[in-house]
Amino acid sequence: MSSETSENRISQAPYLRRKHSEGTDYSAYLDSGKPDQKAAWQAIGAQLSLNADQKQLLAGFTREIQVLVVSGIWCGDCVRQGPMIQAVADATNQKVKVRWLDRDEHMDLQQQITVNAGNRVPVVIFAAEDFELVGYAGDKLLSRYRVAAKQALGANCPLPGAAVPQEDLDAEVQDWIDEFERVHLLLRLSGRLRQRHGD
Repeated sequence: MSSETSENRISQAPYLRRKHSEGTDYSAYLDSGKPDQKAAWQAIGAQLSLNADQKQLLAGFTREIQVLVVSGIWCGDCVRQGPMIQAVADATNQKVKVRWLDRDEHMDLQQQITVNAGNRVPVVIFAAEDFELVGYAGDKLLSRYRVAAKQALGANCPLPGAAVPQEDLDAEVQDWIDEFERVHLLLRLSGRLRQRHGD
């Protein structure tokens, strides 16, 4: 049993709220990059599409989720995952509030969310409507790790900048949808929030 109680724990909510306010929207984040970087993000975005079941699921979100994405406009993993994260958020009828933060400009936050002792990106921080921390996901999701392991541990390694197969993108989009759904259900079933909303 944890010795931490609700009376003596230090809330991270004010810090996350401040960081959220310091972030930018997706369009401004893309504009912060060089033209070729922005074009790379837009090219992946153009390849993405959600199916009817995915859209219906995301449109059914009822709890607000505050999301901070710590990213690098230059990062290959971010180029691929960033448009996915934004597409998922856009399908929730404004229930997911995403703000984008450049890793190098927000190292105080990055140092709190290292992955395997590394400053990896992207890292997505999920918080409740009042900015209470829910958790974070980052670097790569399962489907991408499977592809990376097959490529790196198999007979061939991909060339840098090689095209990403559509089925790989689709699998990764589904991973992000699953992660957002997990957070939404956690918040939807939260006793604290159910009491607040009377549901």
